Amino acid sequence: MEKNIKFPVIDLAKLNGEERDQTMALIDDACQNWGFFELINHGIPYDLMDNIERMTKEHYKKSMEQKFKEMLRSKGIDTLDREVEDVDWESTFYVHHLPQSNLYDIPDMSDECRTAMKVFGKKLESLAEELLDLMCENLGLEKGYLKKVFRGTKGPTFATKVSNYPPCPKPELIKGLRAHTDAGGLILLFQDDKVSGLQLLKDGDWVDVPPLKHSIVINLGDQLEVITNGKYKSIMHRVLTQEEGNRMSVASFYNPGNDAEISPAPSLGEKESDYPSFVFDDYMKLYSGVKFQPKEPRFEAMKNPAAASDLTPVATVETF
Repeated sequence: MEKNIKFPVIDLAKLNGEERDQTMALIDDACQNWGFFELINHGIPYDLMDNIERMTKEHYKKSMEQKFKEMLRSKGIDTLDREVEDVDWESTFYVHHLPQSNLYDIPDMSDECRTAMKVFGKKLESLAEELLDLMCENLGLEKGYLKKVFRGTKGPTFATKVSNYPPCPKPELIKGLRAHTDAGGLILLFQDDKVSGLQLLKDGDWVDVPPLKHSIVINLGDQLEVITNGKYKSIMHRVLTQEEGNRMSVASFYNPGNDAEISPAPSLGEKESDYPSFVFDDYMKLYSGVKFQPKEPRFEAMKNPAAASDLTPVATVETF
């Protein structure tokens, strides 16, 4: 990995002062050249984030840790002696916010945690919509354009994947999460500030996403690449396992509604676009089987259904 690469960290509070133009330029550059950036001073209360971290880790110890160990045993990888390429060293559950919440259907979650997750979800939803409008401004799109596209006829979908990556005895043999691009729209990640592991692929090198306390990591999904006609990119990323420490990850996905019609914005296409037009749910049905494969064949398959036969499903993922 190149040592002189500086990961983009953006102070969102500077949008309200004399450095607004420079801050907007930093966001635009990160979207074009990284597909990732890290926000500080984003407006989400730090005490809320601290409570989410504490309760997430408590929930894992109480309700998930034993299930994770049983899963490892059931798959025969509790004692690693070979490289494993079809399983992730990851314990997860999903909180759905929009269009309907499942917070009160999740077993063994405390009422305190449910309340905190509900508030946290609303804060992240607002931040996601603010960022989409900032992207519109940078792209020369009318304000609200991206939110309108995402809305479809029934509103966007929004959910949080709560993950823990427990210590792994042989991290060289298995990934915490295999390399992939995200299918959806805008991803907002609250990650552990003590245990690292998240990396993105930048110019052929795997680059660490720095674990900063109280930051929110932003990355772009495939839908924003299509809508921006490739000006903004979704980027391959992965999570490495670690021998010590339990890494927490709370990733919230602000995605288009299932019936949202996705296509390149007309004002961003100087010529016929290489990107397809499709209904978001159709893309997700394809993605669910080929998440850990390159995105370009997925785009081609949405343009030309016959190309889908060249894709070999290798993974099943949650869709929301």
